Amino acid sequence: MVLLGAMRHAGLAMARSLGRLGVAVYAIDEKAGPVSVSRYCRGMFRWNLNSSPVNDSLAFLLDVARKVGGEPILLPTTDYAALFVVDHAPVLKPAYVFPNQLAETSHALVSKHSMFQLAVRAGIPTPHTFSPQSRHELLAYVERASFPLVLKVDDGGRIFRAEANGRTKCIVSNVDELLKEYDQMQDPEVPNLIVQEYIPGGEDSIWMFNGYFNDQSECLFGMTGQKIRQSPVYTGAACLAVSVQNQVVHQLTLDFMKSVRYRGILDIGYRYDARDGKYKVLDVNPRIGATFRLFLGTNGMDVARALYLNLTGQPVPISLPAPNGRKWIVEDCDLISSCRYYADGKLTLAGYIRSLWGLREFSYLSATDPLPMFSVLASDVAELSSRIWNSIRTIPPGSRDPIAARSSK
Repeated sequence: MVLLGAMRHAGLAMARSLGRLGVAVYAIDEKAGPVSVSRYCRGMFRWNLNSSPVNDSLAFLLDVARKVGGEPILLPTTDYAALFVVDHAPVLKPAYVFPNQLAETSHALVSKHSMFQLAVRAGIPTPHTFSPQSRHELLAYVERASFPLVLKVDDGGRIFRAEANGRTKCIVSNVDELLKEYDQMQDPEVPNLIVQEYIPGGEDSIWMFNGYFNDQSECLFGMTGQKIRQSPVYTGAACLAVSVQNQVVHQLTLDFMKSVRYRGILDIGYRYDARDGKYKVLDVNPRIGATFRLFLGTNGMDVARALYLNLTGQPVPISLPAPNGRKWIVEDCDLISSCRYYADGKLTLAGYIRSLWGLREFSYLSATDPLPMFSVLASDVAELSSRIWNSIRTIPPGSRDPIAARSSK
C-alpha cells in the first residue's frame, strides 16, 4: 500500500489500520510527519505532488512502485491527489492498483458547484449554491439572497490563492463582509469561489458518512457519525466526533452515489436543516477522509481495510457498526479548538469534560505505537515557541522594559 499524501493524523491512522493487518505501508509526502516514525510505516518518500510538474510526479510515482515491488495499491488522501490519480490512470495502472473511478464523476464531486447540480438532478437535498464569475455577478446575486451566507473555495483539486492565504471557507453576515472576503480569497484570473446558502445550527447538526463502493457502485461498507467540535472552529474538519447511526443519511448517500456510478472510498458531509426537516449534502470528497477511523465496525472494519480487501480479491465481511456514542479525537487540534469555543462562550470546563465521555480512539496516542505521539508533541512545542518568539519580536523595544517605558513618559 502506498499513501499518496500522508497528512498528520490521517496518514498515521491509515498506516496503523492497514499495518495491523500485516499490510506493508509506504507513504509519499513533502514532509515526514508522524507517520514516518510509526512502526507500521515501511518507508517514507519525500515529494511535493502539488507543486511538481506532472511528468516529474508521474516518473516519481512509477519509480516508487518499482522500489516497493509488485503492484501496490495507491491510496490518495487529498482531493488534488485523488484527481491526479484518475486523470493519469492509464499511466499509473500498469504499476499500481486502485479503484476504477470515473474522472468526470470525481471532478464533478470535488467541485462544489458541479456537486450541487448533480445533487439537484439526483433529487438529493442540498443548500442553494451560486458560482459568481465576477464581482458584478456577486453583487447581483446578493440583491436577492438572505444573509448569513457561506463563501467557499469551489474546487479543492486545484491550487489557488485562497489556499496560500490559509482560507478556504468563511461565514459572512452582510454585503460589506462578503465583498471583503471575496476580494481576499478570489483569484480574478481563475474564478474559483462559490456562495452557498447558510443552514443554521450547531456542530451537532453536521453529519458525516464514510463508505467504500465497488465497481458496481455497491456500498460494501458504510457508516455515519456527527461532528462535536471542529478545527478551525465552526467551519473546519472534525477534531472530536461521535459515531451515531443515521439511516436517512445512509440511504441518501447510497442513492446519490448510485446515480453517479461512484466507485472507491467516499467521505461526504451533510447538515440537518431544522427549517424543513431535511438532511442536505454540503461536501463530497471522492477519497478517504481524515476522520475515517471514527467509522468502525465491530469486527474492526474501516474504509481503508474494505478497499484493501476488495482490491486484493478478498471478500469484505458484513460489518455491524460500533455502538452509538463511540468517540474519536485529534488531541492537539481539539485542545486548541476547545480553548476557542470556551473563549467564545460556547463551551464550559464541565462541558469539555463531559464531551470526552465515550472516547475510544485517539489520533496519535497509542501504547503499541508511541513514537508518533512524541513527534507531534515536539512539533507542537516548536510551533508554539516560534509563535511566542515572533510575537515578542514584534513588540516595540521600549515597551519591553517597564522602567524604560515609565521614564519615557
